[in-house]
Amino acid sequence: MVRKSRLWIYILTIIIAVALVIAIIFGIYYTKNITYAAENNSQKIAVEVPITKKDKDKEINIDEIVENNTKISKIEKLEKQETDIEFTTQYIENSSLAKGKIQVLQEGVDGKQNSVLKNIYEGDKLISSTQIYSQITKASVDKIVQIGTGAYSNTYVPVVGDVLKATSITLPIRINPDENAEKVVTINKGDKVTLKAKQNDWYYVAYENYLGWAKSECLEYVNPNGTGDGDENNVQYTKEQLSQNLGFSMLLNKPSGLTLEQFKKIFENDSNDKNNVFKDNAEYFYYIEQQYNINGIFVAAVGIHESAWGTSSISKNKKNLFGYGAYDSDPSGSAYTFQSYAEGIDLIARVFVKYYLNPKGTPIYGGETAAGTYYEGATLSAVNKRYATDKNWANGVYKWMTYLYNKL
Repeated sequence: MVRKSRLWIYILTIIIAVALVIAIIFGIYYTKNITYAAENNSQKIAVEVPITKKDKDKEINIDEIVENNTKISKIEKLEKQETDIEFTTQYIENSSLAKGKIQVLQEGVDGKQNSVLKNIYEGDKLISSTQIYSQITKASVDKIVQIGTGAYSNTYVPVVGDVLKATSITLPIRINPDENAEKVVTINKGDKVTLKAKQNDWYYVAYENYLGWAKSECLEYVNPNGTGDGDENNVQYTKEQLSQNLGFSMLLNKPSGLTLEQFKKIFENDSNDKNNVFKDNAEYFYYIEQQYNINGIFVAAVGIHESAWGTSSISKNKKNLFGYGAYDSDPSGSAYTFQSYAEGIDLIARVFVKYYLNPKGTPIYGGETAAGTYYEGATLSAVNKRYATDKNWANGVYKWMTYLYNKL
């Protein structure tokens, strides 16, 4: 009995071994592992492709295999964001103000908004952003500015913000509106001050770093137009003087120095301006210089470059010369809509001043300080680093800056 039992064990072992060999041969016959080596961007990529009997007659596309194995995956994220709602500026004409004069009636205040964005990234690059929820937590307040349209006359009454000059040989500026009050500083004939407030026949003025009161009868208005209509001492700079610093190293957080009439001149009868967009809005490039300390020709050149002289669909349909707010993936849908070209010119000037042209903490307009979020410097090349994805953006803008300066 023992010998028979062992015999059956041997037989069973042989049968199992034979079965395993047959299974291995069968598997090799129907399944093969083929390794293809493909080159992609000078890197060897090894791809294992199992080929079964069902697939063995199919043609293998090596390029497709390489592409599918080297794709950068897209990631979708929901992200919270708090953003400023930039205020807009309303310009109101006032014939009682001298032409070229501006008077701020109400300072603008940015609002706040909480948003949820659906952002799609390809690697580290944001390729699409869609706002799926938003809630305004603080409403913005419009800025209201009066702009003068009247003729200058000797009876013009200065308003807060005007530049005045001393008419007496010496003029004491006092700590209080009283002739017996202590002197803060004494200025000379022709010295200029800025009007801050009025009280009866006294003006509260700023002179360099000094503040104090001076008799109104000893000060007269300085006409900003520089056209000789009432202020023979106000200088209108020549083309050579205004363009002497033109170049990629020019500081853009300084006014160009053009008068209102010079801004109008550079856009007069220009065949590029087919719809007269820039001609009809030339004055606002002057007004942003007066309010925000920025080069108005630079802002105009950006508008020309981005809108093809106001002929782009975004410019015509949304009065947006700058493509402001547009994402590369959906420029027409995401760009801001303005009620007037003036609104867009004013807003983009503030965006440059607040985020791009000044380091964080720099005093800017309306008592605010610069955020400096994208500050790399105040030159054209520096702005290009963070403002535009196009590396040749600065060259395009500079071309039009040069063109406009040459028209002076």
